[in-house]
Amino acid sequence: MTGSGGATRQDPGRGRPGARRGARRTERSAVVRRPPGAAGLLVAVLFYMASFTPSLIPRSWWIQSLAAGVTAAAGYGAGAFVGWAARRCGLRPGATALRWARLVLVPLGVAGVVVVTARSVHWQADVRRAVGMEPGIVWWQWLLVPFAALLLCALLVGVARSVRLGTRALAHVMGLVVPRPWAVAGAVALATVVVVGVLQGFLLRGLLNLAESSASLTNGSTSEGIVRPSLSTLSGSPASLESWSSLGRNGRDFVGQAPTRAEIAAFTGGAAANPIRVYVGLEASSTLRGRAELAVRELERTGAFRREVLVVFGTTGSGWVNESLAKPLEYMYGGDSALVSLQYSFLPSWISFLTESEAAEAGAALFDAVHAHWAALPAGSRPKLLVSGESLGSYATEGAFDGRLAAMTARSQGALLVGPTLRNPMWERLGEDRDPGTPLWLPVHEQGRTVRFARRADDLERPPTAWTTPRVLYLQNGSDPVSWWSPGLLTSRPGWLVGPKAPDVSPGMRWYPLVTFWQVTCDLAVADSVPDGYGHRFGTLPVAAWAAVAGPPGWTRSDTVRLEAVLARE
Repeated sequence: MTGSGGATRQDPGRGRPGARRGARRTERSAVVRRPPGAAGLLVAVLFYMASFTPSLIPRSWWIQSLAAGVTAAAGYGAGAFVGWAARRCGLRPGATALRWARLVLVPLGVAGVVVVTARSVHWQADVRRAVGMEPGIVWWQWLLVPFAALLLCALLVGVARSVRLGTRALAHVMGLVVPRPWAVAGAVALATVVVVGVLQGFLLRGLLNLAESSASLTNGSTSEGIVRPSLSTLSGSPASLESWSSLGRNGRDFVGQAPTRAEIAAFTGGAAANPIRVYVGLEASSTLRGRAELAVRELERTGAFRREVLVVFGTTGSGWVNESLAKPLEYMYGGDSALVSLQYSFLPSWISFLTESEAAEAGAALFDAVHAHWAALPAGSRPKLLVSGESLGSYATEGAFDGRLAAMTARSQGALLVGPTLRNPMWERLGEDRDPGTPLWLPVHEQGRTVRFARRADDLERPPTAWTTPRVLYLQNGSDPVSWWSPGLLTSRPGWLVGPKAPDVSPGMRWYPLVTFWQVTCDLAVADSVPDGYGHRFGTLPVAAWAAVAGPPGWTRSDTVRLEAVLARE
C-alpha cells in the first residue's frame, strides 16, 4: 500500500522471521489444544459400546478395559479420518453447527457409555452361561472399566496426535527447500519409517527378547515333582541316548509323567508293559534333521518299532505335548505303545506362531524319519502308525503331509488333531469344502467317510454313515479363539458367525468391522480360562476320540467312561 508521501507501508510483521515463528507456534499449539472432532467422538463412542458386546470368552474387567480403550481409539481415528475427508471434499459444517453437535453428542455419548456398561453385565452373563460358567460378575470392578478405557484411549490418541504434529512440523521444514507436495510426501514417509522402526525395533523386539529370555530360563528348569526316570523305555534315563538336561522343561515333563506299568495294570486288570516315550530336545542337535535322526535311533534303542502302536506327536511352540492326548492310548493298549516327539522351539506358541515357521518343517522332519524306518519293516510286524497334535502341534502334524488329506491317510493309519489354528491349511480347506448345510464350527466333509469333526463325544457318530479307515478326527470348540481368530475379522464376517451359532457361543455375539477382530484377539489371552469342553480346553474328550480313531479290539464305551474317570482324577 502506498501512502500520500509515496512511501510504501507494509503489514505489521510481514516478512519478519520472528512473526512467522510466532505464527507457527500458534498453529502448533492450536493443534495440541484443538478439541476432539465431532466425527471422531461419535465413532469412538460407537466403537466403545460395540466392544462390550459378547465375544467368545468371558472377560475380566481389565481385559474389557483393554478391549474398550483400544477399540475406542481405533474408532476415533476412523471417525477423524472421515471428518478430514469430508472437509477436503468441501463438506465443512459451520462453527455453530459444530458447537451444537458437541453439545448434543457429549451428553448422548456419556449416557450411551453408562447404559452399555451396565447392559454389558448381562451380556457377559450370557457368555459365561454359554461356556458353562456361573453368570457372576464383580460390580465394583466392572465400574472401573469406563475410566481405565478412557485413560488408555486418551493415551493412544495423544500419541497419534503427537505423531501427526511432528509430521506436520517436519513437512514445514522440508517445505523450505523442496516443493510442498514433495515435502508432505517425504515427511509422511519418514514418520512412517520412524514409527514402524520404534514399534518393531524397540517395543516389539524388546518384548520378544524379554519373552525369549524368560522362555529360555523356563526351558532350563524342571517342573515340581518331575524326576529323572530310571526306566530304559524313557528318554533321559541312564540308558538313553539323550541326556536329561537336553530334553528341556516340556521334554522332561513328557517323559516324567508317563504312566507306570502298575498304574496301567490297575486299570486293565491284566498284565501291562512300561510304555515307551521318546523325546528329543532343542539342545540335542542344531538341526531338525539331526534331532529327527536321533529320535529314530532312540526309538530303535527302546524297541518302539516292536510295539502295538506308535504315535508321532507334533508339539506346541514351547515343545509341549498335552497329557490328555498322550495317555489314553497307553492305557488302551496296556502299555504296548510308543510315543515320540521333538522340540523345535522353546518360545510360547503365540510367539512361535508370529515369528517362526519351523513347526511344519519339524513335523515333516520327524514323521519322514520315523516313516522311512517303519516302511522298511516287514508289513506284518509294523506297529500301527498314528499322528497327533494340539494347537500349533496340529499345524506341525499337518505339515508332515503338506496339508493334504490324501497324503495323511496314505502314509499314516489314523490322526487326532485338537484345537487347530488359523495356519492349518488342511483344516481350513476341509472347512471350505464342507457338505452344504453344515456349519463351519461343526462341518461334515464328504459325508464323514474319512475325516470328522467333534466338540462332544456324540459328534463322533455324526453323520450316521460308515467311517472308513484310516480315520482322521478334529476336535474343535465353537468358542475357541485359537481356531477362529484371523486377520479377516477386521473387514468381513467369518463363516462361523453365519447362520446358527455353536451352542457354546453366546446368541448375542455379532460381527462388527475392526471391533470383533480386537475382541477375539483379547479372547486369545484367556482361551484357557474356561471349563473343560469350552474355549481351548478339551478335557478328557481325547479318550473317546482315540477310541474312535484307533481303539484296540474289544474296546467298549464303558471302557472309555472308566478311563475318562481315571484320567480326570490325575
